[in-house]
Amino acid sequence: MKLLHYLKYFLFHLIGLLALAALLAGGSWISAGFAFIVTLYIAGDALSGDDISTPQLAWGGLLTFQLWLALPLLAAVVFASVWSVCDADLLGVGAWLGALTGYDLLAARAATTLPHHVSGVLLTGLMIGLIGTITGHELTHRTWDPISLLVGRWLLAFSFDTVFAIEHVYGHHRYVSTEQDPATAPRGRNVYWHVLVSTVRGNLSAWEIEARRLQRQGHSVWSPYNAVIRGHLMSVALVALAWLAGGPLVAGYFVLCGLWGKALLEVVNYMEHYGMVRDPATPVQPRHSWNTNRRLSSWTMFNLTRHSHHHAQGEVPYQDLKPYPDAPMMVGGYLTTIVVAMIPPLWHRLMTPKVLAWDRQYASADERLLAARANRASGMAAFQQQGAGDGI
Repeated sequence: MKLLHYLKYFLFHLIGLLALAALLAGGSWISAGFAFIVTLYIAGDALSGDDISTPQLAWGGLLTFQLWLALPLLAAVVFASVWSVCDADLLGVGAWLGALTGYDLLAARAATTLPHHVSGVLLTGLMIGLIGTITGHELTHRTWDPISLLVGRWLLAFSFDTVFAIEHVYGHHRYVSTEQDPATAPRGRNVYWHVLVSTVRGNLSAWEIEARRLQRQGHSVWSPYNAVIRGHLMSVALVALAWLAGGPLVAGYFVLCGLWGKALLEVVNYMEHYGMVRDPATPVQPRHSWNTNRRLSSWTMFNLTRHSHHHAQGEVPYQDLKPYPDAPMMVGGYLTTIVVAMIPPLWHRLMTPKVLAWDRQYASADERLLAARANRASGMAAFQQQGAGDGI
């Protein structure tokens, strides 16, 4: 049984390989691959229940190494996606795989229509989020490990978000669930507005954090020591490679994939802390994050789902995070909750009662005062009064 607990964290590699195969197969296979992966997550989480196991796994090095393997896997997926919109057969991949499998990849690519290329953007951006951002999140928390930091930053470069390694670790974890945190969505905010606001404020916060670090070390912000500048140059290098592969249209295609991956991160930020309030003078507690223990999400996202423990102890490796079944719970697994969040009327219909229940069940006395102010500002106070009148 212990072997299963190691193998389950390799499932994300299978998801990535499935996406890789769909992108290379071209045509309707791309759309089918995207639909299958989304359905797999939503149905899998709904049918497989929760995972609240907390085994002690001794081979931590193996679990770190498989995180590092995310970089070549994501590079292969993005290469296949870029190849799917190129005129040239980059590195002769199509001819080689065609001879190996008997399937004419080049003909399938030539017959791929615009709707399936749109699916390619959606699928690639989803993989940038699942394989790149989630793994990069875990690795860039390991500030004591230079290899993990380097791999993590390159994974984040695919979504133009290497600043996440700065703002998230040194900003978000300090200010989570307060007004100072760019990633925490206040009550009533629309998810699409949050994607924009959190992106802008997150980049500004990362610059300020890095500027203070450089000042302490006696370096100018306009120097090679600036990790924000270096990180953005990593993303520019990836865009340049896409340009070299197929010109400006292919580079634009890659940019769309990366921006979609970045948007998914901000949607996740939105749903992980939506409506939470905390006095900055008080320590972060498990109650300040929305949690979920859905099995498939937990296994393929390195227990990011156990977000309550992660924010209570950010340095704990993913395999050691505890499920905290008494923490505030999301509406479902991660991809399910992402879909709900992207439909604002449905999101507010489901989350407003949960947020108001959080006020009653989890908030401290000081937090109830902050929550009451937030409810008045967002219009949720009227819903609260209506619910009280209806006996809710």
